[in-house]
Amino acid sequence: MPLVIVAIGIVALLILIMGLKLNTFVSLIIVSFGVALALGMKLDEIVTTIEAGLGGTLGHLALIFGLGAMLGKLIADSGGAQRIAMTLVDKFGEKNIQWAVVVSSFIIGIALFFEVGLVLLIPIVFAISRQLKVSILYLGIPMATALSVTHGFLPPHPGPTVIAGEYGANLGEVLLYGFIISIPTVIIAGPLFTKLAKKLVPASFTKTGNIASLGEQKVFKLEDTPGFGISVFTAMLPVILMSIATIITLLQKTMGFADNNVLAIIRFIGGASTAMVISLLVAIYTMGLARKIPIKEVMDSCSTAITHIGMMLLIIGGGGAFKQVLINGGVGDYVAELFKGTSLSPILLAWIIAAILRISLGSATVAALTTAGLVIPMLGQSDVNLALVVLATGAGSLIASHVNDAGFWMFKEYFGLSMKETFATWTLLETIISVSGLAFILILSLFV
Repeated sequence: MPLVIVAIGIVALLILIMGLKLNTFVSLIIVSFGVALALGMKLDEIVTTIEAGLGGTLGHLALIFGLGAMLGKLIADSGGAQRIAMTLVDKFGEKNIQWAVVVSSFIIGIALFFEVGLVLLIPIVFAISRQLKVSILYLGIPMATALSVTHGFLPPHPGPTVIAGEYGANLGEVLLYGFIISIPTVIIAGPLFTKLAKKLVPASFTKTGNIASLGEQKVFKLEDTPGFGISVFTAMLPVILMSIATIITLLQKTMGFADNNVLAIIRFIGGASTAMVISLLVAIYTMGLARKIPIKEVMDSCSTAITHIGMMLLIIGGGGAFKQVLINGGVGDYVAELFKGTSLSPILLAWIIAAILRISLGSATVAALTTAGLVIPMLGQSDVNLALVVLATGAGSLIASHVNDAGFWMFKEYFGLSMKETFATWTLLETIISVSGLAFILILSLFV
């Protein structure tokens, strides 16, 4: 049975990554070859399938992913991210400090990848914790929630961006609906969950964290950073451009406007790749040249950003190769046949498959990509909104982060927690994000 072969392939992937400590990309390619052979694919098709999966995934993603990394790095290196965080803390006041952390983490999380955002924000959170004499975890949980939600639901992050490309969903719609479900999800899994976590593991809220694990951090004097308004505008510009194009396109469909050159230009500017190019050019000026930073230094920041995501790109490409093997090997068709005539919504099915793969594999992005390979053949049988299937896949791929996920260990070490405390905070937090996200997606599906 194809599903048995896939299950064996996933177990083999776990053994290679966790047991033999093999590189994730290498493990994905090895398993892709093994599963292709086991599925009975023709020998002359295997290599071309793997190449097509890797190239097709990166071809869609590399531009957005690379430009997004550069944009985030420029905002971080100029002190823009620090300005956003500290200004919001000042405006919200000590009483609403959690909400200040949530809002600043959400804004910064849109522009930065999860790991980068975590490393960037933790020193700021540590400083606020010491200054206001509040628990580091009291601020850390809302921060991690906002970063995780933006990572799972909002383009230009790799997960939702890649899955939207695989499903053929409109990236602007994914962004718009992603915002709608992200806000209540962050509130539930952030400030509200913190109250529950304090009851579950009260001792963890007395810990001071592990600031030494951060290494050397660049800290700016507030007067040396860009202004708050320009920092927020630069970080949010790709979102603003994509949202405008999406809203205008939705209005056009609703009201039946005829297509014209103005609408075509708006769609072009609001396309993910174009929006990222424009945003990066603006950031080079606002975060660099306008502040008298030499162009060489600005370009050095861009180069550093790309070197840091090289392996991540390969891993995502490896996930795409595995996904293509599942599709071309007939697994997706087999799953589609199994669920033929089922009343189970593709939204729910995508979430369930992504959740199982996330728990098994650890990587949210790999779990999401593998899910795409299994769900794509079923989408033709339903008129479900593709943007919501993208978000459901993203939600499922966040569930129950544990020992096979790098995020688990980052959270544990930064906050100086025991394994039990990390499960009761981080793992439970990610599960609440996943389940809440699904609930809001199902509610939204009643209206769109």
